[in-house]
Amino acid sequence: MSTKKIKELITDFLEHAEIAKNQSEKTIENYQHYLSRFVEFAGDISPKEITLNMVQKYQLHLNRLPENLGKKTQNYHIIALRAFLKYLTKNDYATLPPEKIELAKIQERTVEFLSREELERLFESVDLNSPKGFRNRAILETLYSTGLRVSELNSLNRKQVDLKRREFMVRGKGRKPRIVFISDRCAKWLEEYLKTRTDNFEPLFINYGRTRSKDDISTGEKRRLTQYTIQDIVRQSARYAGLVKKVTPHILRHSFATELLHNGADIRAVQEMLGHASITTTQIYTHVTNSRLKEVHKKYLQ
Repeated sequence: MSTKKIKELITDFLEHAEIAKNQSEKTIENYQHYLSRFVEFAGDISPKEITLNMVQKYQLHLNRLPENLGKKTQNYHIIALRAFLKYLTKNDYATLPPEKIELAKIQERTVEFLSREELERLFESVDLNSPKGFRNRAILETLYSTGLRVSELNSLNRKQVDLKRREFMVRGKGRKPRIVFISDRCAKWLEEYLKTRTDNFEPLFINYGRTRSKDDISTGEKRRLTQYTIQDIVRQSARYAGLVKKVTPHILRHSFATELLHNGADIRAVQEMLGHASITTTQIYTHVTNSRLKEVHKKYLQ
């Protein structure tokens, strides 16, 4: 019989997540952070010592931490613990069944998005008197046309984007591949932006700082725009457009999904286009489908 304690087993679990489940580096980093907090609370105990009463006290502990963790963040800790317990159970360790642990109820999530008029104001706010302006317009159009996460956008390379076919492949959360489509309008702005480029750098979106190393000369990797810079470009563009809403790349992703659903797209299709693993995540947009259904009801039922 194994005498391993949970510290050692957490290491096994993280290695399993990396190799067998091919989970992202960020997911594994989060698991490690959340599970380390559980070890701090419970100690390096054996799996069979994890009880429902202990987990409930741990939830209370999380709720009372000086950092004032939000309910959503508290739930992330518990989700990580449940994933760990599921791993233990699957490997025949006697421990608390993960399904016995309930997550804290959180307020239903609302989705912020931009109207068509606000989107046009955002796009038109970009100054096109420099290559940087064409780049920024292409970034905004691509975020809206594809619904990409900012991490997916910043990792794009020129050669992977097929402007003729109007599509390309990305690897999203969990490194899962999906096909992404771009509109004719987005393709036009990408073409206009690429005409301003005189380099052979691999990244699709680059900064315009000075070349600083041999790496820049060969691949341009150090010229790749960071996620923070992309977020700042979106934020500044919204300010120039006079939008009072807080606008982020994720708001453009929400706007992409909202527009699709409002125009009749099937929620399962939108789930695939967003790269959501679960339809539950996509269902945050039900406010749109409910509104559309109401319009249909009013139109056809007098």
